[in-house]
Formats: sequence, structure tokens, C-alpha cells
Amino acid sequence: MQAQLAADSVKTPRHAEKDIVDYFRKWFGYMPSQKADSISPGDKPVISYLPAAGYTLQTRLAAILTGNVAFFTSNKPGSKLSVVNANVNYTQNRQFTIPVQLNVWLHDNAWNLLGDWRFMKYPQSTFGLGSDVGIDKEDPMDYYYVRVYQYVLKRITTKFSAGLGYNLDYHWKISDEGATDGSISDYAVYGKAKKSTSSGLALNLVYDSRKNPINPLSGLSANIALRNNFTWLGSSNNWQSGILDVRKYFSFPGRSRNVLAFWSYNWVILGGKPPYLDLPSTGWDSFNNTGRGFIQGRYRGNIMLYLESEYRFRISKNGLIGGVIFSNAESFSGAPSRKLQSVQPGVGGGIRIKLNKKSNTNIAIDYGVGTQGSKGLFVNIGEVF
Repeated sequence: MQAQLAADSVKTPRHAEKDIVDYFRKWFGYMPSQKADSISPGDKPVISYLPAAGYTLQTRLAAILTGNVAFFTSNKPGSKLSVVNANVNYTQNRQFTIPVQLNVWLHDNAWNLLGDWRFMKYPQSTFGLGSDVGIDKEDPMDYYYVRVYQYVLKRITTKFSAGLGYNLDYHWKISDEGATDGSISDYAVYGKAKKSTSSGLALNLVYDSRKNPINPLSGLSANIALRNNFTWLGSSNNWQSGILDVRKYFSFPGRSRNVLAFWSYNWVILGGKPPYLDLPSTGWDSFNNTGRGFIQGRYRGNIMLYLESEYRFRISKNGLIGGVIFSNAESFSGAPSRKLQSVQPGVGGGIRIKLNKKSNTNIAIDYGVGTQGSKGLFVNIGEVF
């Protein structure tokens, strides 16, 4: 969701910015016209896409087609940028996923549609409950999964919105092989099931002062989501959860385009007993980005506390190449226990390659290192947070 927005421009003139498309045109003997180079998301939708091969801890080799569309639904000053992200993945682990995330503003920023829709055929290991669990407790699993999260928010002030939504998590054909060390797995103790459904209503409160949510240079984003699942809506159990997601960005130093960013993501089961696969877990936030340095699903429990910081800096003056360094820390309780266990840190760095200068969309390629020998490559279209 990256774009070179006028509101987010600091010191670098638009004509000095370069992206991959500019170099493709140059290499193939075609230079973009001034008219083409002046298009912004306010003129028409700006599309960024990338067919690629990648490698991550949870997928091994993967074939990926990913992209986003950035656009304004109004040309009035102060209009908020709308973004739709989507991708299709097939991996060496025979995982097939189609996620779509949307953040669309309507009627002069009066209404905001937030959505997270997914279909997944997803062999993936679990490692048990809490953040003390060892890597030897790996329990290979397989399942199909459909997620439908849809919210409709009403603008209360320029930066604050509130609204309601519906959340569905449906898993079926769930199977596991048992803990590799021969012990009884935490999944078995918690309660195995061939399928599970979590269906509920949600309250969402959002404060957002960012100009460009794809690649913020400054501002604050804070989101509180409260969810209540009911058996009368089809849930396997009645249960409740809350998520507090806060992100803060500073231009550092001064008015440069380098950014110091902080992210706090806290996910708590407030009551009831969720299905095992719906418990808070590493890498299962909306964009699957928590816990760089760890495999997705590495830690799981009733309570998840997470903090991350990142410094993003330019390497080339034209914005084509950038770099990041990051660190994160996470702590989980077990389940049903609510006592937090050890803090698990992760650190790493990466590069940014400008995919689309009009939306300021980057290809993010990061290498992260966690504890107990955990490490791997993480690839995104857009910033991690």
C-alpha cells in the first residue's frame, strides 16, 4: 500500500523518485512521459503487483503473486487513501492461500470498510502453549481454513472512527501427527477436534493520523477490537477476546524520510474457551507479521503481549533502495493459564526496493533471528507495520 502522496512528501521532489518500473522502462529503451509520471492515486487507482518466488520458515519455497491497489474515493482535500491488498501463494509445504485485506473510505471519509478475507489449505506445525515451550514439542498439523472479518465504521472525528463487524473463523479437516518427542501434545490436552467454528460480533474503535497507511512517515494508529462469539451464531463455544494494536511513527532525524517506528500488539482471551487454532498466536495478526525471526504459530496461549521497533532508512537518494533494522519481543501465557511466561526476542534487518513510487509501495525482504536457533527470510509487499 505504498504511494508517493503529496501530503507525505518531505524534501525529495517527485521527479527525483525512482522505482522498479522506471528501471524496467529504461532497460527496455522506453522512458516514461511527464504525463505518466505525474499520475497519483487521486487521478486513478495505482496498482502494484509482483510475481515472485520466496522462502519463509513456515512455507519453505513459495510461488507468490501479490499486489495492492491504492486509490482515493474523493478528490477533496483531506481525503484518506484507500487500499486493497491481495495475493495468491502456493508453497513447497503444499500450502495454498488466498488472503484479501481492504481498507476503503467512502462518502468523503464518512464511512470506512475494513475487511480481512482468507481461504487457506494449510499444513502447519503447532508447538504447544505458552512462550516457554521448546522446539522439540513440534506437532505437525493440517487443516482447511476460511476467515471472514468485515467491519463498517463511521467517522466520528477527522481521525477517529467506530463501528461494528462480523468475525468468522472456520477450520475443517483438522488433523495432527502428535508431538515429535513422543509426549502428549498440548493440542491433545487442550482438546482435539476435526472442525471448529468461531462466529461472533465485534466492536472496532480506530484512531489514525497517518497520511499514507502503506508506508507512514509519521503519525499514530490505534485500534481496539472487542469480539464476542456466540453458539447461536454457529460458534463451537461462547468466548470473548480483545485486541489492542498501536503503531507510532517518527521522522528521524528531523524532516528526513527515515522513519523510527514502534508497534505494540496485544491479544487477550477475555472469557470462555476458544478452539485451539483461534487462540492468540505468533504471526496470526491481520497481516501475519508479528514475530519476525520465528515460524508462524511458534507460540500460542490465552494472552499475547508483543512489542516491535524498526528503523527504516534510505540507501539510494532516489528512494529505490532502502534498509531496515528491527527488534521484537513477545510473551504468552498458556491456556487456560493466564500467567505470562518468558519473553522471546527476535532481531534482524532487511532491504526495501521501491515497487511503486506513486503509492510508495516497497518490496520488503527481511532476515530475522529468534531464540532456540529460529531464523528465516520474510517477504512482504508493503511495510511490515
